[in-house]
Amino acid sequence: MKRNYFTEDNQTDKPLINIKAGVIEEYSAVLAPKDCPEALAVGDKFSEEIRNGMVADFEKSGDQMCHVSTFVYAKGNIYMSYYANTDTDAEDPNFQVARLAYCPEKDTSKMTYLDIQKVGDRVDGCQIDRVYDTILMRWDEDTLFVLWTASANGKYYRFYRIFNMETGELGETCVNRFKVGNIVNDFSASGIEKALAANGIGMKNTYADIGVMQKLSYRIENGEKWYYSGAYSGDFNCIIKSKDLMTWEYVSQPDFINQSKWENAVYVLNDKVYYFVRQHDPHFNEDGSLKDGSVYGFLTCYDLNTGKWETPVLVEDCQSRSDFIVYGGNLYLFHAPINRNHIGLLKIDTDDLSKTEIVFAADMKGSCFYPFISYNSKGELSMSYTVSRRHIRLADFTLSKYVK
Repeated sequence: MKRNYFTEDNQTDKPLINIKAGVIEEYSAVLAPKDCPEALAVGDKFSEEIRNGMVADFEKSGDQMCHVSTFVYAKGNIYMSYYANTDTDAEDPNFQVARLAYCPEKDTSKMTYLDIQKVGDRVDGCQIDRVYDTILMRWDEDTLFVLWTASANGKYYRFYRIFNMETGELGETCVNRFKVGNIVNDFSASGIEKALAANGIGMKNTYADIGVMQKLSYRIENGEKWYYSGAYSGDFNCIIKSKDLMTWEYVSQPDFINQSKWENAVYVLNDKVYYFVRQHDPHFNEDGSLKDGSVYGFLTCYDLNTGKWETPVLVEDCQSRSDFIVYGGNLYLFHAPINRNHIGLLKIDTDDLSKTEIVFAADMKGSCFYPFISYNSKGELSMSYTVSRRHIRLADFTLSKYVK
């Protein structure tokens, strides 16, 4: 029986409220990793460990481009999701495929590749004409969710398929839902706008694809387990949560003027949701002064009890993707402090964000960007990342070497 295919958006007479972007005027601190010699020295050690700790490349022979990874260690295997272009070396959704690859942890040469969806496929009579960000989330002992963005008949949606790790079987293609208040629409370009408008909630400009961040964290609310993540489309970024990874509920978005764009890292701890997001790329005048955009991403948090956002901390960043991780009882943020050949690490002060510390800024000695950090089977951390949009790579490291 078919389920969770396309539905009609709930209609509303309320106009969409547009939130304008602007420069952050009030902030509690500024962090500049490139100006911290100690952080650069520690970063050299991290860079070397990543090079020496390589586990495997997960792209498929014949891939001309691949990007945006998520991995899971489970049942003796390593599972990796990403999207690829087998026709050209361009990051071009018109030619891309969403993919799941996996191999035995003890023999990474035995790789299995599953194409989740590719341009040209059909879903419920609709033509898939673009495929984009693809992520992986573990649900339980045997179950993975593969979630991705694709355009059906010219409109972007978030889709998912359920993968049974025990049997190796993929479930059917289904459409995620987006809930705001009592309104539930398809998780689509129009569904997001109409659900927010119906509830009188404003949003910044959306364009191109729709993204969901791959890092899951959770909180028990009224006896139920809620998973938190971030969603984005163009300048619009928000916190979302879900009980089943199928329907995602809107939580909040920063209430201060900012220039956010694309990916927003989200992590819930106790009663606060920690949040870091890139901003518009900076452009400079001939004299070197800033013309527009920003050289900073911003770190903030949202109090789930009071509904208030904390004054942001500005963090020098090259406007790339970032990722939170809890390690040794502390919260950390991996980001791109200088360019996409650098990876930075911040230790978040969860009591006072302005006291957040720079741990390292690592020159990775080559292309190494869009990191995703998670635990491996040894109880330590691994990092998947993109190399020149040609390789999806995984490497092990031990964070305790770099933090107090």
